[in-house]
Amino acid sequence: MSDQEERISETTRLGLEIVKEAEEDRLMTLSVGPQHPGSGHFRFTVKVDGDYIVDCDPDPGYVHRGEEKMCEYRNFIQNIPHLERPVIHDSSNITYSYSLAVEELVKIDVPRRAQFIRAIASELNRQIYTLYWLAIYGIFLGHSTMFMWPTGDRELIIDLMEALTGARVTHAYNIPGGVRNDIPYGFKDRCLRQVTNFEKRLKEYEDIFYNNPLLRQRTEGVAILTKEDAIKLGVTGSVLRASGIPYDIRKAEPYDIYDEIDFNVQYLKTCDSFARAYVPLLDMRESCHIIRQLLDKMPESGEVRAKLQPNPKGPPGEAYRRVESGRGALGYYIVSDGTPKPYRVKISVGSFRNLLALPHLLVGSKLGDMPSVYWSLNYWPVEADR
Repeated sequence: MSDQEERISETTRLGLEIVKEAEEDRLMTLSVGPQHPGSGHFRFTVKVDGDYIVDCDPDPGYVHRGEEKMCEYRNFIQNIPHLERPVIHDSSNITYSYSLAVEELVKIDVPRRAQFIRAIASELNRQIYTLYWLAIYGIFLGHSTMFMWPTGDRELIIDLMEALTGARVTHAYNIPGGVRNDIPYGFKDRCLRQVTNFEKRLKEYEDIFYNNPLLRQRTEGVAILTKEDAIKLGVTGSVLRASGIPYDIRKAEPYDIYDEIDFNVQYLKTCDSFARAYVPLLDMRESCHIIRQLLDKMPESGEVRAKLQPNPKGPPGEAYRRVESGRGALGYYIVSDGTPKPYRVKISVGSFRNLLALPHLLVGSKLGDMPSVYWSLNYWPVEADR
């Protein structure tokens, strides 16, 4: 028997036995959310037999935005601001794949300098989102320091994005054809200083949080998601890579200038909650490496936005493009009928795909493991409801 199979057997055998033997009259039903500050306006109900979860029923839909339908009433450019709302902490990535799909439909060539700039914005926003996720993970487990540190460090990156885009949270910066404005004077040096400082902070995160024996006791060997189950369930992003699958859209389907950037896909093979919590930290560290290359290789001058006619439109057709967001693969399927407004927009988000793993992992687990398992799935409810 392999180490992984042994781990699965040890951590789930007793729980699964209780699930099989559970009698309905002795079960207790608990509702988690949607008002709970950690659930993120998301509700799921669990049935417990003593300390073991025997059933889990996710109940999303409490923050439905109707984004896909709203896209049909605005032209391709006007859709940018409201499409950021499902995940405001990662607004550069949720508009990135939309811009790529529109550019394919409308036949827009993006200037080379603009490709570098929006990749930089994408990586910075990845760090902003992941720090927010990490802060909540820390407070979920009662580690208040790991709430305060990521929250404070995130503000420094937000300051950097504000200097770049003019807005602190929702930037409306990536648009079809490039970006709204060029980088300001001194941005390159300021960004490099921030990256260097942030790498030092990541080492401190590792020391105080990831090497903390309490975190390891609550996550190592807990809620195993095997490689086979990860593929079967269709999870994505850090959840998929924590199950030993080195898959990243930036490598598998390079967009813009990512095929010119040298970086490694971060993944682990332990398949447990600790791996799913640790891979995002590795991703942030790799983002620092990517940003350095982007700043170094970016052309010193050039256009940052393609010149478009008012209400740009292309021939009837369809396009699907996706990027690697902070939660995994994020794609847009857009149908054009030849008018300046999309006929149909469908958004595929990583959060909804990762939600499928929640019942799979919670059934058979202890109730006390629920917070660490739930948040390790990198699920953002507003994005899933969109």
